[in-house]
Amino acid sequence: MGNNDTVQSYTEKEKSVIDQFLADNVLFLGPDPDIMNTHDLSPRSASEERALASCTDAAMHALVRDRLQAGANESFEMLEQMGAAPGAKWGDLITGVFTAAGDLAVSSAGGVLIFSAVVHHPIKFIVKYWTGDPTVGVREGDGFIHNDARYGNIHNTDQSMMMPVFWEGELVCWVSTTVHEGENGAIEPGGMPSLAESVYEEGLKMSPFKCAENYELKKDLVTFLQNSVREPKLQFEDMKTKLFTCRRMEQRIHGCIQEFGLDYVLASLRKGLEDAKAETQRRLAEWPDGKVRSIVMADSTLRENALIKIQCEVSKIGSELICDFRGSSPEFANRANNTLLSSLKGMLAQLFLAFVWPDMPRNQAVFAPIKVITDPKSALHSSYNAPNAQSMMTFFPSFSCVQLAVAKFVYSTPLKYSKVIAPWHNMIRTFIWGGITQHNEMVGNLCADLNGMGGGARADRDGEHAVAPIFAAMSDLGEQELNEEEIPFIQIVSKKVMTDNVAFGKFRGGQGYEMIASSIGSPLWGFMTTCIGSKVGCVPGVFGGYGAPTYPLCKIKDVDVFEVMKTDPEAFEFSIVDLMNKKPFKDATYTTHHTGLQFELAKRGELYMITQGSGGGYGDVLDRDPELVIRDIEENLLSHDAARRVYHVVYNPETLVLDREGTQKARQAEREARKKRGVPFKEFVKQWNKPEPPADLPYYGSWGGDRETIYAGPYGGVPRATMNASDIQPIYMPNPRDVKIAQLEARIRQLEGGN
Repeated sequence: MGNNDTVQSYTEKEKSVIDQFLADNVLFLGPDPDIMNTHDLSPRSASEERALASCTDAAMHALVRDRLQAGANESFEMLEQMGAAPGAKWGDLITGVFTAAGDLAVSSAGGVLIFSAVVHHPIKFIVKYWTGDPTVGVREGDGFIHNDARYGNIHNTDQSMMMPVFWEGELVCWVSTTVHEGENGAIEPGGMPSLAESVYEEGLKMSPFKCAENYELKKDLVTFLQNSVREPKLQFEDMKTKLFTCRRMEQRIHGCIQEFGLDYVLASLRKGLEDAKAETQRRLAEWPDGKVRSIVMADSTLRENALIKIQCEVSKIGSELICDFRGSSPEFANRANNTLLSSLKGMLAQLFLAFVWPDMPRNQAVFAPIKVITDPKSALHSSYNAPNAQSMMTFFPSFSCVQLAVAKFVYSTPLKYSKVIAPWHNMIRTFIWGGITQHNEMVGNLCADLNGMGGGARADRDGEHAVAPIFAAMSDLGEQELNEEEIPFIQIVSKKVMTDNVAFGKFRGGQGYEMIASSIGSPLWGFMTTCIGSKVGCVPGVFGGYGAPTYPLCKIKDVDVFEVMKTDPEAFEFSIVDLMNKKPFKDATYTTHHTGLQFELAKRGELYMITQGSGGGYGDVLDRDPELVIRDIEENLLSHDAARRVYHVVYNPETLVLDREGTQKARQAEREARKKRGVPFKEFVKQWNKPEPPADLPYYGSWGGDRETIYAGPYGGVPRATMNASDIQPIYMPNPRDVKIAQLEARIRQLEGGN
């Protein structure tokens, strides 16, 4: 018996040694699936249990939460005023307070909530792997940096600084700041490389690591990061700014502890999360049970035209909401438009916190009861080695899919907490730029124009023009004049509202604006654009409202418009439509393209022209108040042609006097014409449904109601493939240059054969 005890004891000891050896000698600490796949709250800690048991005064909890919220808001303002990156200056940032376990409990009222919503992943990574590691550790005054979306974030342009907050030796919570820095040393300037064919071309890939000790940045690591990007001054300045902002939040938390006690701070952080989760479940229970299906098509990978299917079935059962994206496009092994599951969840959390329940606390718990289902290795649940710098091209359409579905659930809910709206515009329509400035500095970043997305039409009124991006509250459009002091290009037309740039409906979507840019004063300067929606609209309407129009990139090359303005200023038209249709510059080249423009060097005076987009329309166009149609014409938002052809409004085109009786007759005639054009549903389905995608259509995703069979291609000589959703294979796209060469060679052979 004694010998058996000895053997058993020795075996357990040996196993413990082996386990410790394996733990100490992990080859590589990649993203932890247990962390990355979970968006629910961590279990209560012993400290939280103690605090919640003793701290029961609701008024005190409210005071603590207000103080913490005020600290986050103050830090946001501080970071916005001190930050060097364009993104910092116009509100593309966030500050937040996280529990000791890493759950987001409080975030600033302004800023890009999705940044803060996904930073809980890297904090939880630090807590799990670095706290007990003798070579790293987590101590008072430490600062950690991170930007790799695979460990939790959106894309590599966004850099987070995270700091633990201690009180008398106990870890109380974490604070974090995140800024869209832009430049990160990627293959293309500006930090969002659509040209990247692998993760190794996407620039800095910072897993969470310590960059500061005793509240001071580590100079060796700062130098390494500066050496890895095109703008070393920007990298250093914003690292300092984020660190000092974290210190300010730490000071506010210490002040809160001194005033209310440690336990009330711990209890309030935890109670705020648990209360928000419970309230979300209560509100979901009020929604009608059912399913809503929606589809949005991305029309390019940013390098080639393709139909990339993003589909979602939103199911509400009891107090649970399920967003099922199965059947969406497979991942692209050598394109940057893939989304990680955690990024998708962060974007959907933004939807509920900003659009559905804006009165709820901006914390992680609001999304905790919502389930997300995807196909692994799909474009919405991409694998570790798939590039993701342009994840917005797939998770923005996913946002629109769910926003469309939610509008239909909320419509029939008696108690609403925000307006029922059509989908917001969802694309980052702006110029990304890079090169040598007039001050002889190498730079790369982007304009704030992307923040002027058109708002979706509401149930009782039109959408707002150029109001805000889908991912941020209280952001700014920036001042072009300030940009021109630092970078060598001019927006000759900047933020000009464009006629008919709108989604029609009973209530129309908010309009965007047109932008015309040209390089001046630099020997080396170029532009990029990174958007879908040039050929197939990516923003749908709701309840009969139209979707947003399509928006191509237009270019006028082989011209110097600055010389034209000197010699013949009347020749210049301050409108994309007029420039492209009238073609006022002799010998210039006029072209249109999809808006996936890789970085392209621009000569002085050449024009690059893009259009910010519209939110979706709401309701039947024939129900629009004719007076609103006339008002839009007066404000030059609507053309006469669209007024007659879309809205069927009759009026005097010279005086704009409305003919109400004529309008009523015209609309009734259109309703009768609709009936004649219509066919019974079963007959329509029989005519419309096809067994599979057209043979020559570059199509990616499931087809019809079958979510198990995934189609891919054909494209560039690569035949169409089909696969099972349970075994998705990554898609490799041929280089567009090689495809073009093959087409030209085939044409040459054809012509030579004809000779």
